[in-house]
Amino acid sequence: MSVDRTDLDLGIMLKKLLKERALSMRKLSALTGIDTATISRIANGKQQAKPDHLQQFARHLGVPTERLFQAAGFDVGRQQGDGKPSDIHESVDTIQEVLVSSNLLDQQFTTERVKQELAKYEKYALTEEGQRMILDDFRSKVEQVSGAGPFIDQLKHMFELFCMEDVKENERALLGSALLYFILSTDIIPDYVFPIGYLDDAIAVQLVLGRLAQPDDEESQT
Repeated sequence: MSVDRTDLDLGIMLKKLLKERALSMRKLSALTGIDTATISRIANGKQQAKPDHLQQFARHLGVPTERLFQAAGFDVGRQQGDGKPSDIHESVDTIQEVLVSSNLLDQQFTTERVKQELAKYEKYALTEEGQRMILDDFRSKVEQVSGAGPFIDQLKHMFELFCMEDVKENERALLGSALLYFILSTDIIPDYVFPIGYLDDAIAVQLVLGRLAQPDDEESQT
């Protein structure tokens, strides 16, 4: 049976991390809930790790999950040709590809669910209560997630636009829907399935940016 080089790289990394932290595979099994035999097969390159395995390993070994995903051969954190990080659309597309290939994401179903939630939040964003929630809770939520995710910069910019007095009402509603989605943690996709958590929030930002880029109905008819 041939063994993939990436599996060996991940196995070497796992063994090194266990040694550095004075942890046995049995102890890691107790912490993660993953069977000891499964951990052993992954560490010895005899079994490919699943995304949820890698998430659990990272959480309990104290390393960035992206590092384990890269060692396991997943294509994450791609960069553009000029060396700059990919934009949000490329980042989200990359994450979705991994999840779809791992049978962890029904892309059409997820996108439709996110659209439904955004439509609900559009109306709420124009209420006094919704606006107060955005103004009071956005910054603390960003701190809570430690600025993680390929979409945080876009959300910060959206927050700045939302706070401007001269923003159009329909644009304020769209901006507010993405901000409320992020603040209220709808979590259509459970965070544990991928190292870059809050994927559905990133999809929400992607959808809202797409709608903001479209011309107003009145302007498009002139």
